[in-house]
Amino acid sequence: MKRKHLAYAVVFLVLAVLVYLQFRTWKNFDWSRFWETRPQHWSHIIHGIAMIYLAYVVRAFRWKIFLKPVRPEASAWSMVAPTIIGFTGLAVLGRPGELIRPYLIARRHDLTFSSQMAVWAVERIFDFGAFTVLLVTAIFLSNGPRELKESYGSFQKIGVVLVALVLAMVLGVLAVHSKGKGIANWAERRFSHLAANLGQKIAMRIREFHSGLDTIHGPISLIALTALSLVMWFMIVMAYQDVAHSYGVEALDIQRSQVLMLMGASMIGSMVQLPGVGGGSQVATIAMLEKVFAVPKELAASCGIMLWLVTFVAVVPVGLFLAHSERLSLRKLSQETEKAEDAGPAETRPNAS
Repeated sequence: MKRKHLAYAVVFLVLAVLVYLQFRTWKNFDWSRFWETRPQHWSHIIHGIAMIYLAYVVRAFRWKIFLKPVRPEASAWSMVAPTIIGFTGLAVLGRPGELIRPYLIARRHDLTFSSQMAVWAVERIFDFGAFTVLLVTAIFLSNGPRELKESYGSFQKIGVVLVALVLAMVLGVLAVHSKGKGIANWAERRFSHLAANLGQKIAMRIREFHSGLDTIHGPISLIALTALSLVMWFMIVMAYQDVAHSYGVEALDIQRSQVLMLMGASMIGSMVQLPGVGGGSQVATIAMLEKVFAVPKELAASCGIMLWLVTFVAVVPVGLFLAHSERLSLRKLSQETEKAEDAGPAETRPNAS
């Protein structure tokens, strides 16, 4: 708990500095104009929320494919509630709620938590890869990013770095897939002297990831997982564009290929978040809108907050309802996942009670 409180304190200080630096440049920020700024076309907001929920459904269907080797009878719809509850936990509790989703799926389908942690790790690879494909395609093949002339050179450099990262990840995945046990044993020996249990923990993660790769059962499965990942992220792109266009002003008439730049900033900012209030995502999005898209600061602040509400917080009402209907406590689930994670790869199942 002390480590968690320390982490929150560090995040809070970082956010405080970022907010201070942002608002220091807004000496003439018109608060009355900010409070008066709101979406003009609420149908766009509703459509954006619908896209986010559909993306959760697609994510659940993708997890079903991961489970096919061990639970072929599992229904894709049985993954929807854990997915929505899991992302609600992330929105409400922050990073401590991130592992609620694999924990609930493991409990619902009588699987070990470590096995679903492995699936979660592989899922992150597909997420990063799919978003990178869309972003790099937009940067180098679309006209939208080129119209942001002052920033286009930076976008190109980011695109090259992301391609290099994806290639490195692919090579790493292939290495772990073919020689995962050997790499895990080497890591355990190499890092064991640096800190207590460090080598063992690193080796455990490598073994988990190696087992997670076994969920990709052939080329058809790989193609399906890739296609679903691309579809899901395209839905999120549509949600972002819906929010921007809901204001009905020329400054936020952002093209779909340009939206990916905005999403990238939001994702980087989301690495610095406080439970329930976010912070980093909004600051990064607002800064991107103002400095790259030349959106007036009051409008940028309003749109940045609305983007966070639609893409991150909109899941909470339904998630809390589902959790209540299943008599689940998000905080208790978070504590259970923390204990299960510390317990290591023991073949015990999460308690279904």
